[in-house]
Amino acid sequence: MQKKVFQLLVDNTPGVLSRISGLFSRRGYNIESITAGVTADPKFTRITIVTSGNDEILDQIEKQVGKLVDIRDIKELKQGESVYRELCLIKVKADPMQRQAIIAVADIFRANIIDVSKESLIIELTGDQDKIEAFIGLLDGYEILELARTGIAGLGRGIENVTYL
Repeated sequence: MQKKVFQLLVDNTPGVLSRISGLFSRRGYNIESITAGVTADPKFTRITIVTSGNDEILDQIEKQVGKLVDIRDIKELKQGESVYRELCLIKVKADPMQRQAIIAVADIFRANIIDVSKESLIIELTGDQDKIEAFIGLLDGYEILELARTGIAGLGRGIENVTYL
């Protein structure tokens, strides 16, 4: 099993995300993460999907998604040729004695403390999946109360593969 990151440029119309996820569901394909947001041109939405499977399945996914009506462009964002980022919010139980240690780890990862209460901290971290996993691993000795991850957003490097519509 291998992972692939696909970037879709789609018409910004109602139901487009439902049609894409429905295709995955009908075919029994797994979506590991999906992000969507309007582009610089509000007529279009950029969707980033991370999925996994063998080569045959991944080729089928690319072909079948590319045939959907609202899809204007689909491309694989290859590692090394693309930039991936994910946002993670982590609520950690922290009494006053633990706070400084948690903040020190957050500083090393260039994370931001975005909320402090008597019993917890909320940390915001942006980076690739390895960075986020490493940070979560270092919080192993602390109680993570809640965790929210956006999934990968990505763009290809340079201007060679930019899609102009």
